[in-house]
Amino acid sequence: MNNHCETGLDDRCRDADGAIRRKRGDTLVGTLRDEYGPNFAPGVRSDMRLDTLLDRTGAASLSDFLKNQNK
Repeated sequence: MNNHCETGLDDRCRDADGAIRRKRGDTLVGTLRDEYGPNFAPGVRSDMRLDTLLDRTGAASLSDFLKNQNK
């Protein structure tokens, strides 16, 4: 399996058709902390799934959560 992905100007992974790849709902908060830093979702267990975090916070997507986390 090839983990390489094509990136655009924003350095985000893109699928073959050019669409930005979405994070999977079963991604763990601990994994996201590796990417977004230790202050990502403070007070939340590292074994919580992204889809659960989004449901509990009312965010529609990871991008939406990130925008609202800084408010």
